[in-house]
Amino acid sequence: MAVIKIRNTGEWIKGHENVGSFLEKQGVLYEHWDVSKLPNHLKETFVLSDEEKEEILAIFKDDIEDLAARRGYKAWDVVALSDATPNLEELLKKFEQVHIHTEDEVRAIVAGHGIFIIKGDEQTGYFEVQLEAGDVISVPEGNPHFFTLMEDRQVVAVRLFIDPSGWVAHPYEEKEEAVQ
Repeated sequence: MAVIKIRNTGEWIKGHENVGSFLEKQGVLYEHWDVSKLPNHLKETFVLSDEEKEEILAIFKDDIEDLAARRGYKAWDVVALSDATPNLEELLKKFEQVHIHTEDEVRAIVAGHGIFIIKGDEQTGYFEVQLEAGDVISVPEGNPHFFTLMEDRQVVAVRLFIDPSGWVAHPYEEKEEAVQ
């Protein structure tokens, strides 16, 4: 289950209802999928074949199609990141730059975990959403954010897109210093 850390105050937000309520106020969609239906051979696998990625999409077909129907997503895929990922450091450097998109950035974590750092309203500032398997998040179009991995550097996520050409990041120039 996701937890949130407000960077400028150090406050932690825990519990499904509290996390959901906070994110809703920030305009961020948060849901939870049942990852117990993932077979054992995929639960801790972070290097996936194309066949295993297709298996994950088939397992979560109903969840994906439901979310896509509600939010207008037209394409989806699976991404897996770990220390075995070629050029992982280069990818992380790209991900860890504050950016925006011209559509929502949607991730459904099916194994491992990661962190979205999202710019909230003026009062909140930047906050971290630490995601675990089962957590689904949609960062709204135009909302500054970035993504990184946790210490174990392992995540498998379903990504959903409105534009079938996929994910395009646009650099965001911060007018004020992001709280570290």
